[in-house]
Amino acid sequence: MKEVVSPKRWAIEISQVLNQVLGPDHFPINVEQVAKEYSRQRFPDDPITLVSGDVLPRFDGALLRSPSGQNGWGIIYNKAIRSPGRINFTLAHEFGHYLLHRLTYPTGLRCGEQDVVRWDSEYGQVEYQANVFASYLLMPLDDFRRQIDPRAEVTLDLLGSCAKRYSVSLIAATLKWLEYTERRAIIVISRDDFILWARSSGPALKTGAYFRTSRGPIPVPTKSLAAQGVGEEPMIELEPGVWFKDEPCREMAVLSEQYEFTISLLLLRPTAVASGFSREREQDDEGDDDLLDRIKKNHGLD
Repeated sequence: MKEVVSPKRWAIEISQVLNQVLGPDHFPINVEQVAKEYSRQRFPDDPITLVSGDVLPRFDGALLRSPSGQNGWGIIYNKAIRSPGRINFTLAHEFGHYLLHRLTYPTGLRCGEQDVVRWDSEYGQVEYQANVFASYLLMPLDDFRRQIDPRAEVTLDLLGSCAKRYSVSLIAATLKWLEYTERRAIIVISRDDFILWARSSGPALKTGAYFRTSRGPIPVPTKSLAAQGVGEEPMIELEPGVWFKDEPCREMAVLSEQYEFTISLLLLRPTAVASGFSREREQDDEGDDDLLDRIKKNHGLD
C-alpha cells in the first residue's frame, strides 16, 4: 500500500532540502522555482511544467492537467489579484494540491478566494490540507517562532514584518502566529458590519473566547473598530460588553490590501474567562503562453 504523506510532512521535507541548498535564511521562497524543480526531481514523468498568471473569473488559482497527450501540470493564478502575498500563498496552495491531490483529482482543481484564505477543516478537508501545506512551506514554524516569541505581545506592525519576510498576506501571517502563541487572541474578518469568519488561538479557545459563524454572518459590535472604521488610530482599548460580556479587550484593525474586508485582531487578558457574547459562537474549523492557452481551452477557462 502506498504511504500517504501528510501536508506538514511534505512541507517539512521540502524545507529541509531548501535549508541544505540555500541555508536556513532562504525567505521568501520562490514557489514557482521550487514547484517546478522539486516536481521534476520527485515525479519526472508527471511534473509541474507551467506557473503563470491569467484571467480566472471566479477563481484565485487552479491546478490543471496539461492538454491530452502531454504529461505534466500547470499552476495558474488570477492576475487580477494585486497582493503579492496573496499570489504567493495561492501558488503554494496549488503546489500543495499537486503533491496531495492530483491522483484523486486527475483533471485538477479550481480554488476560489475562500478556499485559499480560510484555514478551518470544516470548510473543506481538501482545501484545508492545501492551506496547511502552504503555511508550513512558506512559514516554517521554527523560523516563525524565532521572529515572534510565543509569549510576546504582538502588534499588526510586527505581524506585518513577518508577512513581508515570508511574502504572504497579513491574514496568513496572523493565522500562523495564532497556531502557537500562548496569548489569548482572535482574528476576526468582517465586511459590511458582519463577521464573515474568525479564528481563535488555543488559549483563547480553551476559555470560551470564540465566534460561531457557521450558522451565518454575525453583526460586529457597534463600538468596535470594525464597525466604526479604521482611521488614524488602528488600535483601541474596549470595555467589557463590547466584544465580550465580562471582560475588556484590545482591538487592532486594518483594511485588507484590496479593501474587501476588515481584519481585526482581538487581544484578551491572559487568564480571564470569556462569557456571554462569545458563547453564542464557535471556532471555525481559514512556448509557456501557448501551453497556457491550451490548458485553459482544455478545461473550459478561456
